[in-house]
Amino acid sequence: MADHLTVLTTTDSAEKAQALAAGAIKARVAACAQISAPVTSVYRWEGDVNTDQEWQVLFKTPATRYEALEAHIKAEHDYDTPEIIATSIVAGSAEYLAWVEEETKPE
Repeated sequence: MADHLTVLTTTDSAEKAQALAAGAIKARVAACAQISAPVTSVYRWEGDVNTDQEWQVLFKTPATRYEALEAHIKAEHDYDTPEIIATSIVAGSAEYLAWVEEETKPE
Protein backbone atom coordinates (compact mmCIF):
# COMPACT_ATOMS: atom_id res chain seq x y z
CA MET A 1 0.00 0.00 0.00
CA ALA A 2 1.14 3.56 -0.68
CA ASP A 3 2.13 5.80 2.20
CA HIS A 4 -0.50 8.44 1.35
CA LEU A 5 -4.03 8.37 -0.06
CA THR A 6 -6.74 10.50 -1.52
CA VAL A 7 -10.15 9.42 -0.27
CA LEU A 8 -13.33 10.37 -2.11
CA THR A 9 -16.88 10.62 -0.83
CA THR A 10 -20.02 12.37 -2.06
CA THR A 11 -23.03 13.94 -0.39
CA ASP A 12 -26.20 15.71 -1.47
CA SER A 13 -25.53 19.30 -0.38
CA ALA A 14 -22.76 21.86 -0.10
CA GLU A 15 -23.45 22.24 3.62
CA LYS A 16 -23.07 18.51 4.26
CA ALA A 17 -19.86 18.42 2.21
CA GLN A 18 -18.46 21.33 4.23
CA ALA A 19 -19.39 19.60 7.49
CA LEU A 20 -17.75 16.31 6.41
CA ALA A 21 -14.61 18.16 5.32
CA ALA A 22 -14.31 20.33 8.42
CA GLY A 23 -15.08 17.43 10.75
CA ALA A 24 -12.34 15.26 9.25
CA ILE A 25 -9.80 18.07 9.53
CA LYS A 26 -10.79 18.81 13.14
CA ALA A 27 -10.55 15.10 13.97
CA ARG A 28 -7.07 15.03 12.36
CA VAL A 29 -8.01 12.08 10.13
CA ALA A 30 -7.28 14.15 7.01
CA ALA A 31 -4.91 17.04 6.42
CA CYS A 32 -6.91 18.63 3.63
CA ALA A 33 -10.28 18.25 1.95
CA GLN A 34 -11.40 19.74 -1.33
CA ILE A 35 -15.05 20.12 -2.28
CA SER A 36 -16.10 19.98 -5.92
CA ALA A 37 -19.62 20.56 -7.06
CA PRO A 38 -22.06 20.00 -8.30
CA VAL A 39 -21.46 16.72 -10.06
CA THR A 40 -24.18 14.58 -11.58
CA SER A 41 -24.28 11.04 -10.25
CA VAL A 42 -26.17 8.29 -12.06
CA TYR A 43 -26.47 5.11 -10.03
CA ARG A 44 -28.64 2.12 -9.26
CA TRP A 45 -30.11 2.02 -5.76
CA GLU A 46 -32.67 -0.47 -4.51
CA GLY A 47 -33.51 -1.52 -8.08
CA ASP A 48 -34.04 1.99 -9.46
CA VAL A 49 -31.75 4.08 -11.64
CA ASN A 50 -31.34 7.53 -10.08
CA THR A 51 -29.77 10.77 -11.25
CA ASP A 52 -28.86 13.32 -8.59
CA GLN A 53 -26.60 16.29 -8.01
CA GLU A 54 -23.91 15.62 -5.43
CA TRP A 55 -20.88 17.33 -3.96
CA GLN A 56 -17.57 15.47 -3.98
CA VAL A 57 -15.19 15.69 -1.05
CA LEU A 58 -11.60 14.62 -1.69
CA PHE A 59 -9.51 14.07 1.44
CA LYS A 60 -5.71 13.70 1.69
CA THR A 61 -4.45 11.42 4.44
CA PRO A 62 -1.63 9.04 5.32
CA ALA A 63 -2.47 5.40 4.68
CA THR A 64 -2.03 4.80 8.40
CA ARG A 65 -5.01 7.11 9.08
CA TYR A 66 -7.33 5.55 6.47
CA GLU A 67 -9.31 3.38 8.88
CA ALA A 68 -9.91 6.33 11.19
CA LEU A 69 -11.01 8.50 8.25
CA GLU A 70 -13.34 5.79 6.94
CA ALA A 71 -14.88 5.38 10.41
CA HIS A 72 -15.30 9.14 10.69
CA ILE A 73 -17.03 9.41 7.30
CA LYS A 74 -19.38 6.52 8.13
CA ALA A 75 -20.25 8.02 11.52
CA GLU A 76 -20.93 11.51 10.17
CA HIS A 77 -22.51 10.69 6.80
CA ASP A 78 -26.28 10.43 6.38
CA TYR A 79 -26.24 8.00 3.42
CA ASP A 80 -26.96 4.33 4.18
CA THR A 81 -23.95 3.32 2.08
CA PRO A 82 -21.70 6.32 1.48
CA GLU A 83 -19.19 6.21 -1.34
CA ILE A 84 -15.73 5.86 0.21
CA ILE A 85 -12.97 5.18 -2.30
CA ALA A 86 -9.26 5.44 -1.56
CA THR A 87 -6.64 5.97 -4.24
CA SER A 88 -2.91 5.66 -3.66
CA ILE A 89 -0.77 8.74 -4.12
CA VAL A 90 2.12 7.28 -6.10
CA ALA A 91 4.22 10.45 -6.12
CA GLY A 92 4.05 13.90 -4.59
CA SER A 93 6.00 16.78 -3.19
CA ALA A 94 8.02 15.60 -0.19
CA GLU A 95 7.18 18.82 1.64
CA TYR A 96 3.45 18.46 1.00
CA LEU A 97 3.37 14.82 2.05
CA ALA A 98 5.33 15.67 5.21
CA TRP A 99 2.70 18.32 5.94
CA VAL A 100 -0.06 15.70 5.47
CA GLU A 101 1.71 13.48 8.01
CA GLU A 102 2.15 16.32 10.51
CA GLU A 103 -1.46 17.54 10.29
CA THR A 104 -2.93 14.10 10.89
CA LYS A 105 -0.94 13.10 13.97
CA PRO A 106 -3.37 12.29 16.77
CA GLU A 107 -3.19 14.83 19.57
